[in-house]
Amino acid sequence: MQHITAYIDQNKERLLDELFALLRFPSVSADPKYKADVLKTAEFVAQKLRESGADEVEVCQTAGYPIVYGEKIIDSSRPTVLVYGHYDVQPPDPLELWKTPPFEPTVRDGKIYARGACDDKGQFYMHVKAFELMMQTNTLPCNIKFMIEGEEEVGSNNLGIFVKQNKERLKADVVLISDTAMISMEHPSLETGLRGLSYLEVEVTGPNRDLHSGVYGGAVANPATILAKMIASLHDENNHITIPGFYDKVIELTEAERKAINNAPYDEDEYKKDLDVTELWGETGYTTFERTGTRPTLEVNGIWGGYTGEGAKTVLPSKAFAKISMRLVPNQVSDEITELFTKHFESIAPKSVKVTVKPHHGGEPVVTPTDSIAYRAAEKAITESFGKAPIPTRGGGSIPIVALFEAELGIKTVLMGFGLDSDALHSPNEKYDIFNYYKGIETIPLFHKYFAELSAE
Repeated sequence: MQHITAYIDQNKERLLDELFALLRFPSVSADPKYKADVLKTAEFVAQKLRESGADEVEVCQTAGYPIVYGEKIIDSSRPTVLVYGHYDVQPPDPLELWKTPPFEPTVRDGKIYARGACDDKGQFYMHVKAFELMMQTNTLPCNIKFMIEGEEEVGSNNLGIFVKQNKERLKADVVLISDTAMISMEHPSLETGLRGLSYLEVEVTGPNRDLHSGVYGGAVANPATILAKMIASLHDENNHITIPGFYDKVIELTEAERKAINNAPYDEDEYKKDLDVTELWGETGYTTFERTGTRPTLEVNGIWGGYTGEGAKTVLPSKAFAKISMRLVPNQVSDEITELFTKHFESIAPKSVKVTVKPHHGGEPVVTPTDSIAYRAAEKAITESFGKAPIPTRGGGSIPIVALFEAELGIKTVLMGFGLDSDALHSPNEKYDIFNYYKGIETIPLFHKYFAELSAE
């Protein structure tokens, strides 16, 4: 590993400067006003792949934002790793909560603060720089392909089409993704599963216009009040989701599985302190690890309606809205859950309002094997890099394309992330430790080394 650490030490400043340049692009895929910036980001990624030594680099156009592809085939008889990542980021709002501007990366206490620092620019760019390292030191042991997309944060709507149309081009032995988290740098881990997702928006409409709350209040249903009551009814007193049929396909973990999950290091007081909360909340009868990794959930991601500006305006709003996401566990199917939600939500609406449910996007839950050559390679790489074996964990987030890769390409995925749950993903002041960034660049070449060796056995 000496050549790896030596290369990183010799290029530390440049490796960081390049990441900063990538983070300065406001590549927000959800907001059309950033379209030009998203496209510039794709070109930047393509250029860095070329500079790092990739061949056949192409900014592949889709009906939405482009997918950046590149490869290095050193020997067709050797195994191939397909690296996936995304260059788009979440909206930075609310801007007033950022201590420093979201697209001006700033270092504080050894951490990079910027939108996309961890999700996923900092993490996918580790792979680009690890590839550069292997090329420059002549140590690339297997073939490598890159597929970096620009629509992950809005559902990867065009990725499925691209994958289906490019199966031969994307042919590989494993997908390698760094878009997840470790327990900590002291307790490295590998995620062995991800939850699925059903994301939708609801609209509750009452009167045909905003009304004077003094003249009409008490006589006409208030959509905001109705919406609040409807949402509140989606959980019972044990925080169990009340949608009929929601849990029908959920498989309960065995006692042995629950014990294994809860063996991971966990300090509840530190957990609460980090979030500045005095009490945790969730489904009765399950631990924090089980609630966030193995149980389905329903959360309100945003709710609005009526007057929300400065000062007072006494209106009874015509409409109220909410964005809702449901995280799903193995055997649940996103389309089925979306349909169950829609039927239930429409059924509990009083006649005084009209309800519209608009699905946005979804994805399926996955569990990755822990006995595969690729997983063992990741395990060996982390053990060598960190000096201790990784703990297998279940991730609470969703990467819908993992199930897509398995269905269309017939290959499994290794989730080797270097973020932390405390990195404020999707929140103001998102961060990524500089240590983690370099540690990823150090560990990734070891994965390729062990994947090639184990594949040859």
